[in-house]
Amino acid sequence: MDDKTASASFSLDSRSAAATGRDDYERNWRTHVGDEFPLPTFSAATAADFRLRFRAARVDDVAVTTVDGESAAQTADGPVPDTDHIRLWLVHSGAWALGSRRSTVEHTVVAGEFLLRHATGLPHFALPPRTRARCIVLPAAALFSLPLAGREVTGHSDAAEVRLLVAHATMVEEVLPELSPAGVRAARDTLVELAVAVAHRGFDDVNTGLAPALAQAAKNLAEQRLADADLSPAMLARELNVSVRTLQRAFAAGGETVTAYIRERRLESARQALSATRLTVSEIAAHWQFADSSHFSRAFKQRYGVSPTEYTRQNS
Repeated sequence: MDDKTASASFSLDSRSAAATGRDDYERNWRTHVGDEFPLPTFSAATAADFRLRFRAARVDDVAVTTVDGESAAQTADGPVPDTDHIRLWLVHSGAWALGSRRSTVEHTVVAGEFLLRHATGLPHFALPPRTRARCIVLPAAALFSLPLAGREVTGHSDAAEVRLLVAHATMVEEVLPELSPAGVRAARDTLVELAVAVAHRGFDDVNTGLAPALAQAAKNLAEQRLADADLSPAMLARELNVSVRTLQRAFAAGGETVTAYIRERRLESARQALSATRLTVSEIAAHWQFADSSHFSRAFKQRYGVSPTEYTRQNS
């Protein structure tokens, strides 16, 4: 494909049009992703009750698919297309059963786990209702350094390398329509490199090409821990299995620091709490881990131009 068509994405929600959902999905897939990534043939029951949400993106020779299903989904009997891809399945809820034949389950990826496998054919699969998962399809030639022939790589989806990959894949899905051809290539190369990292359970500590994904993974984790007393650059680095220096460099590539990001997000959360709760300034300062109410008030006024008390009065 040329640069104009080397990247594309689409979203589809068939929950309100289950009867035509399968046809809509296949049409969008062939239009935006292409036949280079073959589609399975779905079972008759799946085709008749296709209540699923999809988001798919083609990034040059890599495809990323996110599925969130209310109904079950299963492939039909029959031959499968020949492919030469490495596939990574990540399951957040539900399960993804895989087999070389429809009636055979050779591996089930359960919630909280991943499976990376070199697949020379499109495998049969079955998903129970309410499965939420992601599949990333990568060219086998691009991952030639991986000793994957005849074996699989499995593990927990909360592993640091997997979290980096998920963070980057999510960013790519969101910004893909805005990327230039050079941006698409960079996004694709990072997806491949992070897949290698997942397989090797580690990555190059000085590779700045991973900086955006690493910074986003750290931000995602920080958002979950804003009220924790132990939230710090050191804690984030430890959770993501990188050095503090590497984490700091990843943030610096985006023109910010880890400490400043945490402080900014805590201040913004505190500002929202001032408007939405009846907590006192001291209680809010303590909840968001400021040293004391005086320290919080100084930081708040420096950021927003008024004291917390004045802000509360203005917005009451």
